[in-house]
Amino acid sequence: MDRNRLEFAVIPTAIGECALVWNEDAEIVGSALPHGGAEQVRGAVRSWYPGAVEASPAAVAPAAAALVRLLGDGVGDLAEVPLNMSAVPDFDRRVYEVVRAIPPGETRTYGEVAAELGAPGAAQAVGQAMGRNPFPPIVPCHRVLAAGRRVGGFSARGGPRTKVRMLETEGVYLEQPTLFDL
Repeated sequence: MDRNRLEFAVIPTAIGECALVWNEDAEIVGSALPHGGAEQVRGAVRSWYPGAVEASPAAVAPAAAALVRLLGDGVGDLAEVPLNMSAVPDFDRRVYEVVRAIPPGETRTYGEVAAELGAPGAAQAVGQAMGRNPFPPIVPCHRVLAAGRRVGGFSARGGPRTKVRMLETEGVYLEQPTLFDL
């Protein structure tokens, strides 16, 4: 594969079609949560990564399998998926490294992530970095909440509802589930 060539695959998951984009070293350079269907995901990937070519996900099979497991039954960890963050600003990269360490079934607040970075007043900047996250859910921005365990924002299709659904798949309930939710 040519040094600058990117490939992508649309991956069916329990919450809809997602996408992984990778380089010749099988490092993920970007990903996408559902956008309403396979064609919409393809369109989003092609707009973000002009020239990316759709291919078999064989080169990134472990990442694709982990993605399907995580979005299906909330198990599986994407922390070992190799990312290429060379195009990511330094602050965002530091945020993503902290957030990647949050295990499935756990959450942090924007303020807690900022404090872990050594920048306790930077909760808003952490939120902005989460909004720019090119690696959802490999960098699990859905596990980062607003103060008081409120949902906060979520830039994926479906907004905060999608975030809540992803968290519930991992066993995190921001409100006590009712008998009908169990």
